[in-house]
Amino acid sequence: MPLELVLFITIFVAIFGCGLLLLASKLGTRKYDAVKFENYECGLPVQEKKDTKISVKFYLTAILFIIFDIEIIFMYPWAVNFLDFIKAGQGLYVLLAMMVFIIVFVYGLFWEIKSKALDWE
Repeated sequence: MPLELVLFITIFVAIFGCGLLLLASKLGTRKYDAVKFENYECGLPVQEKKDTKISVKFYLTAILFIIFDIEIIFMYPWAVNFLDFIKAGQGLYVLLAMMVFIIVFVYGLFWEIKSKALDWE
């Protein structure tokens, strides 16, 4: 992709996003209710607890899923466009870049297994 196209898309997304935020802040309704400023809005009084019943392993699994899911999302467009890169004469460069990416991906997977991040016991 030419640099000008990437800059145009970046600027367009930034302006469009800021425009949507501005539009939402101007057209949106605002209710300043005391309940809105509390930590928990279900109507029950707030009960503070020192411990949590949700294990950290759930959060760790969710974060690891998101990380590996994003890596797979980066691999799909590469695979779809790889023949175009070969035709343009950039096949080896793009292949080496993806190999580095996959090596980091596999290293992260082995580190995760070695550190027992997915063990539930």
